[in-house]
Amino acid sequence: MSVMLCSADSQRSEGSAAHARITLPYPKFQKIDTIPWRPYAMEGVEYKLLSVNSRTGGFTCMLKVLPGVEAPIHQHIGAIEVMVMEGDVYYEEADIGLAGNYMFEPAGDIHQPRSKNGCVLFCVFDGPIAGLAPDGSIAGIIDYKAMLEMAERDGVAEGVHR
Repeated sequence: MSVMLCSADSQRSEGSAAHARITLPYPKFQKIDTIPWRPYAMEGVEYKLLSVNSRTGGFTCMLKVLPGVEAPIHQHIGAIEVMVMEGDVYYEEADIGLAGNYMFEPAGDIHQPRSKNGCVLFCVFDGPIAGLAPDGSIAGIIDYKAMLEMAERDGVAEGVHR
């Protein structure tokens, strides 16, 4: 089955049934540059929380990783999508993500990312993330509630979409 979108001209009439279904008020663009970076749950990383999803436990954020940071070993309970905005991030030096690169990590993945020169990432977490202790047990979980509490503590929760 193929889907065709109608032209905007055919829907422009304010009396059309399609126009009557427009959701108002329109969503507003968020000025991300005005949100200050705040310390994240791991040393050497800062965050900007953009939205939270109470249904999935996920959240959307920007992460800024300082040069030389190696993340703790962790597991994604939900999938995560990552867009590298600046710098580099990798698991193996044979596959380094650079600005403009995208990565999808499936739910259940366990890994330990690194950044040689630092990076800024746009991340969409479809669910919580679990930090693992050296024995492999769960040391802690970051979900939408933890992120929202962190943002409220840091004074940056006002613009977070819920």
